[in-house]
Parts: sequence; structure tokens; C-alpha cells
Amino acid sequence: MRAMRVTTLGLLLTAGLAGCVTPGGTSQPRSAAPSGEATQAAQALYTKGQFDQAAQAYLALASQDDANRDYYRLLAAEAYRQEGAIDRAAPVVADIRRSKLEGEDALRFDALRAEIALKKNDPATALSLTGKPPGRVSSQIAQRLAELRARAQAASGDPWSAAQTRVDMDGQLHGLDREENRREILTLLTGLGAQPLAERLAPMSANDPMRPWVVEAQTQLGSATRSPAVLDQAVGTVTGEKNVREGYKVPDKVALLLPLTGPLAGAGAAIRDGFITNYVDAARTHAPRPKVVVYDSGNDAAHAVAAYEKAVADGANVVVGPLNREGVSAIFAKGALPAPMLTLNYPSDNKNLPPSGANEFGLLPETEGAQVADHMADRGLHKAVVIVSTDDFARRAGNAFKAEWQARGGTLSSQVTLDASSIDFASQLSGINVGDAPDDQTDAGVFISMKPQQARLLLPQLRLAKNTLPVFATSHVYAGTDDPAADRDLEGVEFCDAPWLFDAQPGLARRADLGAAFPATKGVAARLFAFGMDAWGLVPYIDWMRGHPGSYLPGATGQLVADEFGRVRRVLIWARFTDGVAHPVAGSLELEAPATAPNVENGGA
Repeated sequence: MRAMRVTTLGLLLTAGLAGCVTPGGTSQPRSAAPSGEATQAAQALYTKGQFDQAAQAYLALASQDDANRDYYRLLAAEAYRQEGAIDRAAPVVADIRRSKLEGEDALRFDALRAEIALKKNDPATALSLTGKPPGRVSSQIAQRLAELRARAQAASGDPWSAAQTRVDMDGQLHGLDREENRREILTLLTGLGAQPLAERLAPMSANDPMRPWVVEAQTQLGSATRSPAVLDQAVGTVTGEKNVREGYKVPDKVALLLPLTGPLAGAGAAIRDGFITNYVDAARTHAPRPKVVVYDSGNDAAHAVAAYEKAVADGANVVVGPLNREGVSAIFAKGALPAPMLTLNYPSDNKNLPPSGANEFGLLPETEGAQVADHMADRGLHKAVVIVSTDDFARRAGNAFKAEWQARGGTLSSQVTLDASSIDFASQLSGINVGDAPDDQTDAGVFISMKPQQARLLLPQLRLAKNTLPVFATSHVYAGTDDPAADRDLEGVEFCDAPWLFDAQPGLARRADLGAAFPATKGVAARLFAFGMDAWGLVPYIDWMRGHPGSYLPGATGQLVADEFGRVRRVLIWARFTDGVAHPVAGSLELEAPATAPNVENGGA
């Protein structure tokens, strides 16, 4: 069928639905649809995409068969609409008697009238024609009427109702239709602005279907908000039939796409080793496991796309990876995915939702910055000093901290960026101030994001400046290996990190037992090893997690929860340096979802 000459979103969705009105269609055809050679010839023209000729043929039939005149004129009008010539359909529709139409043909007639009304800038008429159909109707006509109603609501100056209508449609759509509908939802909501969205969000219940969409829209507007979702139950805790854990579902074949050569080969090897280790360890549950094949996805978009296509051609049912954000973007840009994905990074442009069949997972600095802000706010602090390094991780974590801190009502007292090449910070620290009165320091804290070498220089200089505020940090402050002599300067610093680094997540192979066999379990590479462990852990449960709010995976990098859009978020553990050694803080495996991370500029694995 030739491409349809349509440009509006509504026609993109409804283009595939109009054909259901033709004789022999799949959606409740007329009880006594006329047949014959002329009718079949007209239908053949329609099926071939020759819509203009089909319309003429149906009009000819209408003039010859008075008993079915209105039915044939409806088919002719639908053909014109498919041609993108709604103006030519209008006079045909005007001469149709609704009382002469049977079954859902009357509702299709209403849909055509609504579309014509929208073309004439008459949304009020379109709204009157697209109410909820009485009784049960086919999904095709229900979706068509709902989409037209959403367009009419938007045209009437009611974007909130239009977004609600589209959210109601979301679960019934698939492929490109669903992706277009989701883009429209976010366009409608972001157009409302941050403050009106905040006012809408405040009274919403945790299970309101609009809540995740509002939060997503606020995130795209740069307004971070705290998610109230509580993680209720770990996946795999309920045993179903044949001793298979509830929610556990594996494909026949999984492809793991990682860079095995080039500058990212070290990271790829650490993730691969973690993935395979957890995969092998899972054998003790006696649950079925898929075949796993590893592909070299290289370090650029072209190699990632080639690896994905090779994996699909080889029969992979699920693809895990790639690691580089350009590769994720390039695969997403291909459109409909022939095999579902669990990416190990986020696309370069993270304003769009993941396409159908895709789930996104990454070690984002934004997650850590936002979680530190939440942790400090939960400790009763209201003022914060922000000190970050110049590297990309620190900058992004710092921006996320500030956005979430201010969303929680906190005040930024001072902000300092330390040059990574400097060792004397006295002049930069002299400007730090949280107030003159002694009480001003009782509800204040310091947020830092930097590597341990720089933090070890900073903390003594903070103390020399008589700054006794508690210090909270991202995971980069910890080198991943105990070094009491060097880390005594970090005494008392609290930081968020992957629980597996401290063997604080029950049910996983212990880091302490793997060190001899896997060098990647030591030092900073251990976080990538843990990331690989979670990549396998998510494969059997990701679909269940998306469909069951409150379910979470106790992972190596944190408690993992998948939102409605397929983005996996992490709740990290809290640790504190005591006598130069990092120890988990008691009770730090919190069962509370972190704030939604701000938009990602770069991938974070």
C-alpha cells in the first residue's frame, strides 16, 4: 500500500482503522453487507491503496443501489479520508442518513463528522460526536473516537482533559501509534508549565494513572519531584506453579551487547563478568535460564546497530545492551524494535520515552545527586553547601542535587566548583557561609561530588576553615577498596553506593568470595561488575516489574524499580567512613523509590 498523504497525529493513528469499515473487515461488519463483483472490485482498489478510485467506485455503487446507498457513501468518505482528502469527504458525509447505518457504521459516521468538524475549527461539534460509545464496541472504533476526542479537547483549550483521554488510550495502543500518543501526552502536559503541574500533582493518590505522566512532564521541564512510590515486595518471593517464582519469565535466547575491543573494552569485560556470574549463580534456584550469546558492540553507533541486527538475525528474543549512549540512540532511531531491549545506558536525547519494547538501565550520576538531596532532607536539614569537582559525573550529580534539594524546599547557602588540578582550596572555601548565628549550622550540611583523592584534600581544609557541618557524598568518594590510612581524612562522610560492594544485599554471590577469580570485583570496577549482575537479574523480571507497581529487584547496585515507561531506577545503600573504613549505615537498604532523575545529557554507565 502506498504511503498515505497525511500529516496530523490523528490521521497517523486512525489511518489503519478506517479500513475496518470495508466489507469483510475485522471489526463488526454489517449484518448484511452487500457483495458482488462491483463491490469486490471497489474493495480491491481500497486494499491496493488506490483510495481516490475506490471512492469513485463506491459512489457509483451508491447511485445504483438505493437500499445500501448510505453504506456505500460511508465507504466512499472513508476512502477519501484515507487519501488525505477530508475536504472531498465532507459533502459525501453531509448526504448520509445516520439512521440507515447498521452496527458500528453509525459510530464511524460520527468519527468522520468529528474529523470534518476539527478541520473546520469546530471542536465543540467534534466533542459532541465523540463521547463514550454506548455498550461494547470494537477496540478499533473506541480508539478512533478517543483519539478524535483528545484532539477536540486540546483544540477547545483543555490540554489536561486531552492528556487524560490519551493516557486512557495508552494501554490499548502498540508500536508507532503508542509512541506518537505518548509524545502527544507529554507535549500537552509540559505545555501546562511547572507550577500548574505541581498543583495538579499535589492531591493525586499514589495509584492515579496520571501521576507518572505528570512526574515525567515535570522532569522534562527540569522540575524534579519526589516520587512517593513505596517498594512493597521483592520479586521472586512468591513461588508459583512448578516452583517457578512469580513474575519470572525468560526468553529462549538472550544477546549481550558489550564493547569487547577498544577503549571501553575494560568496562565491557567487567559488566560481562558480572552478568555471567549472576547468571551462573542463578542455577541454584533450578529455574529455567536462556541461552546467552555475547556480541562485540564496539565503541560507536554503527557497531552497536550492527551487533543488534546480528543478534536479532541469530534469533535473540531479548537484547541486553549496548553500553554507549550513541549506540542506544541509533538503535532507538530505527523505529519498531524486532527484539525487546534492556539497554545499559540512556540515549543521548533523553526527552523521549523509550520506544515500545525497550527498557533503560544505567548508573546515572543524576540518581546519586537526587538521592543525596533526599537523604539530607530526610535528616531534617534545610540548608546546603554544594562543593563539586569539574568532571562530568560531579557536574551532573551536582545539578541533580540542586534541583531535588530545591524541590524539597531546601536552601542553597553556597556553591563551589573545585579545579581537579588544584590542591589548595583555601581561597575558594573562604566564601562558604550558612549564616552568622550558631543555630544556622544545626540544620545545614555539605554535599560533595568528587573522587577520593580530591576529597581527602578537601575535608582537612574544611575543618581548618572551622566548618563542622556533616558531609554527604556520591559514590565516587569511595575508591571501592578499604584504605584506612588514606581514608582517615574522610572520617564521618556519608555516601550512597551499591550495596554489593559491602556484601549488604542478601541473596547474591558475595563479593568477598569472588575476588580471587575476578579482578573486576576490586576497586572502582566493582561497580561495573555489580551493574552486570543486575543486568542479568532484571532480564527475567523486568516485564513483571513494569506491570506491578511496588515490585522491586534486590540488586547489586541497589533496590531496582521499573517505572511505567521502562526506566529502571535505583535506591542505593548508605555508608559512612569510620576509622578510615567504609561501613554500611544500619538500616540503609531503604524501601523508598528515589526522586525521578533529571534529564540525562550523557549516559552514565
